[in-house]
Amino acid sequence: MAATDPGDGTPIDRDAAARGTVYATLARAFRHPDREFRDAAASGTLRDDLSRCLDHTGLDVAVPSLATDDDYETLAARYNDLFEVGYAEYEDRTDGTLDSEGPPVPLYESKYRPDHSWNDVNLDLARAYDYYGLEIDAADRDNHDALRYELEFAGYLARREAAMAGSDAAAARLDFHDRHLGHAAAGIAERMVDEPGTDVYGELAALLEAFVRADRNDLATRLEGSG
Repeated sequence: MAATDPGDGTPIDRDAAARGTVYATLARAFRHPDREFRDAAASGTLRDDLSRCLDHTGLDVAVPSLATDDDYETLAARYNDLFEVGYAEYEDRTDGTLDSEGPPVPLYESKYRPDHSWNDVNLDLARAYDYYGLEIDAADRDNHDALRYELEFAGYLARREAAMAGSDAAAARLDFHDRHLGHAAAGIAERMVDEPGTDVYGELAALLEAFVRADRNDLATRLEGSG
């Protein structure tokens, strides 16, 4: 549904703009939490804001409670346990040998793509970002397949569609879902199901997968006549 921006008369697709905001909000939600994010989840503001955005889209995606009773330190520790800190135990305390594993739910697409190498996934993403003149902030540099970067890129493409800046943005987002983000979202949500004590992050992972899938299927229906 297109509307007109009363500020300068530029046509704006409010559905696509709202989807872009959802992607931006999810990208922030999957970063290491700050106190503002914790307060938004605890107060219900996070859920309310996402619900309002989704109400402006044509997508049938339910928003869970997204609530937490954690204080900030507990929520940050929960994030670390799930997404950043691996598991380690001593195999032999006499020589300090450790048996270690990565985090139970890595926030990197390549961890869920056994059929693709890390290099292939990240090189393809680097090319996609570069095509639109985007680059990773040197002050916050991470692998190209970090979930937050993929969500930010999907949000950028949605905002580009909203501003009608070229006719390629919707098709590019569909391709991005099929090549990258859809795999990351599904893999993270599936891995989270088996993890105890996920609190708000379990619901965020479920919402991520549902929203990405709904956006992808809607784009496929509109652009290709298939879901």
